[in-house]
Amino acid sequence: MISTDNVKKANSLKIETIIKNLKKRDITGYYAEDRSEALKLALDVIPEGATVGKGGSETMNQLGIIPVLKEGNYTLLDAFASTNPEVQKETKRKIFFADVMLTSANAITLNGEIVNIDGTGNRMAAVIWGPDKVIFVVGTNKIVESVDNAVDRIKCDACPPNCIRLGKKTPCAITGKCGDCLSLGNTTCCHTIVTRFSSIEGRMHVIMVNESLGF
Repeated sequence: MISTDNVKKANSLKIETIIKNLKKRDITGYYAEDRSEALKLALDVIPEGATVGKGGSETMNQLGIIPVLKEGNYTLLDAFASTNPEVQKETKRKIFFADVMLTSANAITLNGEIVNIDGTGNRMAAVIWGPDKVIFVVGTNKIVESVDNAVDRIKCDACPPNCIRLGKKTPCAITGKCGDCLSLGNTTCCHTIVTRFSSIEGRMHVIMVNESLGF
C-alpha cells in the first residue's frame, strides 16, 4: 500500500523547488498544506475592498473562496455567474481592469514556468497585462517536469474533463484523447501561454497547495 504521508512529503519537496525557482522569476511563491490554508493565504494577498476578477477555474470552486469574497468587503467579477453571453463578455472586459486576478494554472514546471491553454484568451490576457495583482492557486496534480510535459498534461488530463464539464463537442470530450481540433465554438485549445518571468515586481503570486485541485 502506498503511504499518503510519503506522497505528501515528496510533493512538499517539489513545491519547495518550485517556490525557489519562482523567486528567480520575480514571482512570489507560497506553500499551503491544504486548501484551507491556501484560502487564508489568498485572502492575505487580496487587499480589503479590492475588485477581484475570477477566471474560469474549478480550483477556485474547491477552494471555497467565492462565497467568502461575496460576503466580505470585496467586489467580485465572475463572468460565469451569468448565462447571458453579453453579460459574460462585458464582465470579462471589466476583469481586465480589476485590482486582483484570481485564477489557477493548467500546469507548472519544477523550474517555475507557469503554463496555460485558453479558449477565448480573456483569462490569460488579464494575467499577462491587467490587474495589479495576479494570484494563482495550484494543486500538486498540476506539477510537471517541463513545458512540453505541461502541454501534454493539459491536453491529456485537463482538457477532456473540462470540455465534458462545459458541454463542448470536441474529440477529447468523446474519446478522452486530444484530436487537435479546429472547431468554432468548441475548441478550447486556442492560446498556449508560458509565463516564465514577471516584469512587474510584486505582481504575481503562486500559492502551491499540497493536494490535488482542479483539472
